[in-house]
Amino acid sequence: MLGQSMAFKVACAQLRRYASCDVPVLIEGETGTGKELAAREIHYSSARRELPFIPVNCGAIADNLIENELFGHERGAYTDAKCAQRGLIDHARGGTLFLDEVDALSGKAQVALLRFLENNEYRPVGGGMIRISDARIISATNSCLEERVAAGCFRSDLQYRLNALRVRLPPLRERADDVPLLAEYFVGVVAKRLRGPMKHWSIDALQALTTHAWPGNVRELENVVLRAYMRTEGAIIELDAAELVFSVPADAVGPVIDGSKDSFIEAKHHAIRAFEYRYLSQLMRRAGGNVSAAARMSGTERRQLGRLLKKHGIETNQFRSQ
Repeated sequence: MLGQSMAFKVACAQLRRYASCDVPVLIEGETGTGKELAAREIHYSSARRELPFIPVNCGAIADNLIENELFGHERGAYTDAKCAQRGLIDHARGGTLFLDEVDALSGKAQVALLRFLENNEYRPVGGGMIRISDARIISATNSCLEERVAAGCFRSDLQYRLNALRVRLPPLRERADDVPLLAEYFVGVVAKRLRGPMKHWSIDALQALTTHAWPGNVRELENVVLRAYMRTEGAIIELDAAELVFSVPADAVGPVIDGSKDSFIEAKHHAIRAFEYRYLSQLMRRAGGNVSAAARMSGTERRQLGRLLKKHGIETNQFRSQ
């Protein structure tokens, strides 16, 4: 967990407090924000740190296998069950079971998990004896469970059980101050992995990294760093090496300035419009289409920013899904 922005520090402070509270924790955050890292931070800062941390991707488990994966099975439970097998809950006994993408659980799987959370008791498939596991449950989702409950896709009683404590991990666009720090860190990681020399970012490249919206968050940044490192021969990673043209879409380049036809005043006017268009496009991408957040980032009044967006025909909706 690396960062120094206020949003990141607030989330980390919550993680440290929750480590000492031995109850279920729900971690919310967009894809790539580091939810498993946050879960590990809770586990390894808690009294359970010497016991297992078992991660499981709920979206990758078939509905007909969920009870077998969670609770295990006894010998002879079904045709191919030639020997007993421990479930993930048993492997996490005394430690932490991390349920990533918990919102992907089917209705049947939700019932099975709820039954365990009510009293920490479970029964292996094909087994007669009830067993007890005191594994701590930390779950994560990239959607809002309350909205899933309202839509009838998630059980409200299970949501209450998982949501004893909740922490939201901020997306990278809300912690832009951390981007240079993370970019330098990942360069070091890549250099070590590839056994290559340490490299550094140019000012232009860092500026482009900072203004990008990062829809894939930290995971996307890590991949960009890898590509940039591989494409750079020298010690300085320049703007083009990281393919950072994605920070300005092709249709956001603005009008072309033709010095042979335009007067100085006209050329200046076109240059200003081109700058405004590029700046506003980058700003709205960074703010995720939120005009109020963009106004705060740019130090502009919301009404004035709205007029500029209208002037350039920039629709904010196109940035909200990125």
